[in-house]
Amino acid sequence: MIFSLFRKDPRRMTIASLYKRVATASREPGLYASLGIPDTLEGRFEALSLHMIMLLRALRELPPPADEVAKDLTDAFFQDMDASLREMGVGDTVVPKRMKKIAESFYGRAHAYDGPLNEGDEAGFALALGRNAYGSEAPATPLARYALAADRGLKSVKLDALLETGPAFPKPEEFALRSEPDDT
Repeated sequence: MIFSLFRKDPRRMTIASLYKRVATASREPGLYASLGIPDTLEGRFEALSLHMIMLLRALRELPPPADEVAKDLTDAFFQDMDASLREMGVGDTVVPKRMKKIAESFYGRAHAYDGPLNEGDEAGFALALGRNAYGSEAPATPLARYALAADRGLKSVKLDALLETGPAFPKPEEFALRSEPDDT
């Protein structure tokens, strides 16, 4: 009986693996070098939030137990944010206030991105991403194209495959700003 305390929980390991894959995708150098997300603490939060939002949207469309996976994945995200704050030396009394702001930011972005993603509204999505990811009123069109493609791709994956292989995101470099071909 005591040995059961030392067994690894397969569900927790699955969620940890899934979250690690999302976090790794959000650190892809092309997001910063090619798509212009600032390589700052705030920029990394924006990239991680964007990838989490896209995966949670995909999970929302899948049958049970995808809803439980989404809840567990969200919990892992916020536990990671809490641990990161503590690692940065934020005091125990300040962490809850910062976590509240992080949650408000995350859910605000999820709400702001949902409409344009649902409608495939590249221009509207680019404006929202520009404000959040770039901190500017300039649209983040290449980033919007990347996220729209990722969102479409994630929605075509079944839950078993998602849990087994993790989410697949496109290469950010494929969406880098480039001049449009001439019509000559």
